[in-house]
Amino acid sequence: MKTTPDPRPELAPLARPQGFLPLSVLAVAATTFSVVTTEMLPVGLLTSLSSGLGVSDGTAGLTVTLPGVVAALAALLLPVAVRRADRRTVLCALMVLLAAANLLAALAPDFGVLLGARVLVGICIGGVWAVAAGLGVRLVRAEDAGRATTVIFSGIAVASVLGVPAGTFLGELAGWRWAFAVMAAFALAVAGLLAVLLPPLPASAALRLGTFPGLLRGARLRAGLLVVLFLVTGHFAAYTYVRPVLERVPDLGAGPVSGLLLVYGVAGIAGNFAGGALAARDPRRALLAISAGLAAVVLLLGPAGGSLPASVALLVAWGLAYGGVSVATQQWVLAAAPRAREAASALFAGVFNAAIALGALTGGLVADGFGTTRVLWLGGGLAALALLVVAGARGRDPGNAKGAATG
Repeated sequence: MKTTPDPRPELAPLARPQGFLPLSVLAVAATTFSVVTTEMLPVGLLTSLSSGLGVSDGTAGLTVTLPGVVAALAALLLPVAVRRADRRTVLCALMVLLAAANLLAALAPDFGVLLGARVLVGICIGGVWAVAAGLGVRLVRAEDAGRATTVIFSGIAVASVLGVPAGTFLGELAGWRWAFAVMAAFALAVAGLLAVLLPPLPASAALRLGTFPGLLRGARLRAGLLVVLFLVTGHFAAYTYVRPVLERVPDLGAGPVSGLLLVYGVAGIAGNFAGGALAARDPRRALLAISAGLAAVVLLLGPAGGSLPASVALLVAWGLAYGGVSVATQQWVLAAAPRAREAASALFAGVFNAAIALGALTGGLVADGFGTTRVLWLGGGLAALALLVVAGARGRDPGNAKGAATG
């Protein structure tokens, strides 16, 4: 009988002490940090970018919306296009493409060229998340898979706390083009790290578009994706307008709000690791706590607007709760489809990025039509719907991390 070679040759029992994560996991975390920082970079550069290219702030906002839409499609289509390629090669190629996209953005002579560069960024975002989100279980022993996945997803929170503020500061200091140029160099360095540190990662199976409808027949996978849709849409609908909400709090001006958002980001990093630790043991229980926490926090933030201590406490709790969303929902999705991890990760990445765009769109419509505090009702209500979906997913818990890792 023909045997399949072990795609994880670095995992020999004596390769490293039990419990230690290999540098390859950190390299993948650097990859997710790169794409998230690049995706969100225009948020902090919007004013200088729009004035530099002669467009309105609303038009410049397309540099954030467009990559999200493209990423949702790329997450499903790119794994099919590279179905037989080694995943190490795919990730390296995507990071080189990200470097080229950032360089093109830095040199863009007009807004049209910049949008073209951001389309390339969207392809990289969708492709990286479709491949990287499920790599934790291939790079480490089964008992360490939960921690590895948590570290990989920590790139999201670290990008929010360090990457985007650093890019904003550089843009203010030297101009927005230099922020993109530095990210181009960083992405190229990460591509080199991946080439050196990742082991060969042959495709586990040839992924086809027909795989997705079959997977969606699984009730638990559908439930997990629905939870992603509700939580992420609700979060981005509300969080997009958290600054004007906070600026209404007595004794809290625009300056201190920036410091509070930094505290929110730090809480998000803590929430990523706390949520990941709980989700590695029981994703359902983790998502019950996260959904209930988000619903309560977001709904209470409006009435608490008259109290500075209450608003600060709720913002920190928001960061802690949302920090665990990505890793907990990914653990659920992987456990629901343990024999088709990459296809499930592609669906997860597609729904996640579509939810980001949908959240920003619906939040804007509600804020324009009913006022910024009403977006808190929308965000909290969607989190409550996610709680109902998780609570209704009864029976055998899909959150057997071991099953997800070894299936």
